[in-house]
Amino acid sequence: MSARLSVRLARLLNMVPFFLANPGMSAAEAAHELGVSTSTLMTDLNQLWMCGLPGYGPGDLIDLSFSEESIEVTFSAGIDRPLRLTSTEATALLVALRTLTAMPGMVDPSAAQRAIAKIEGAAGAAAAHVPQSSDGHRDAPDVESVAAAAVRSASRHQHALALTYYSASRDAVSERVVDPIRTVLIDDHSYLQAWCRRAEGVRLFRFDRIDHAVELDEPSRPPEGLAEEDSFEIFNDDPALPQARLRIAPGYAWVMDYYPMTQVAAESDGAVTVTMRFATLAWMTRLTLGFGEGVTVLGPPELQASVSDRAQGALSAYADLG
Repeated sequence: MSARLSVRLARLLNMVPFFLANPGMSAAEAAHELGVSTSTLMTDLNQLWMCGLPGYGPGDLIDLSFSEESIEVTFSAGIDRPLRLTSTEATALLVALRTLTAMPGMVDPSAAQRAIAKIEGAAGAAAAHVPQSSDGHRDAPDVESVAAAAVRSASRHQHALALTYYSASRDAVSERVVDPIRTVLIDDHSYLQAWCRRAEGVRLFRFDRIDHAVELDEPSRPPEGLAEEDSFEIFNDDPALPQARLRIAPGYAWVMDYYPMTQVAAESDGAVTVTMRFATLAWMTRLTLGFGEGVTVLGPPELQASVSDRAQGALSAYADLG
């Protein structure tokens, strides 16, 4: 069964107890509560009207009285209670919610905590399997930063954002206005995907590098079609910046997971050659020297010279101490 059909089946099975608990609700109100369009809801009701117990005679099928103005269940065919989570499902859901609350900008922490409390209350023994802190108590909910809350609010209301952002690739703090598209989770970090008006392109902004964010009154207006783009390139190759060519020694491949590097060659011993854009010579020099023998600069010549001069200066300083 496809994921789409599974979602619909779960919704259909829960609709009967939902309308039993809310008799006479209008189609518009019910659609809003169930998170579907009114037309989808009416299609579901017509489908549900033909479901029931084996035998499938008039007295065995679910019976509904429904219109745009009012929906009421007149015969439930035994489906009187909503689906319940199994112990495994409840545990998995609690762990997932707790993980999301630790990721800035992904969810409203207070809403997630309320959901966690409800699931714990309903799950009973299942909640006991969820990891706890060392003192045996559930960890207190994290307080959402002002910047993360502003980004979430702007994304929800489709407003533009004014950001103060630290760019790791440029080693600089900049201010820019962006049009939010969505938030995404990549490699345990949450990002805002947005159209940057200054760069005139789609960029990903890591939440923990957003120093300040202000939701603007003007609407978010990213170019059409960007919301359907599934490419999440964290670092964009800016041809205006100089490019370093580096050899990453065997055992240091993890460096590529933390910096905007593009692999261009691989050696039999496990070493790889990569390229990386950088904004300032001083910053790139410090970065490469920090990895010691793990990273060798192959070019450009000015970076090789800078790294060599700094290394020689450090060796001379040590010699003077002796």
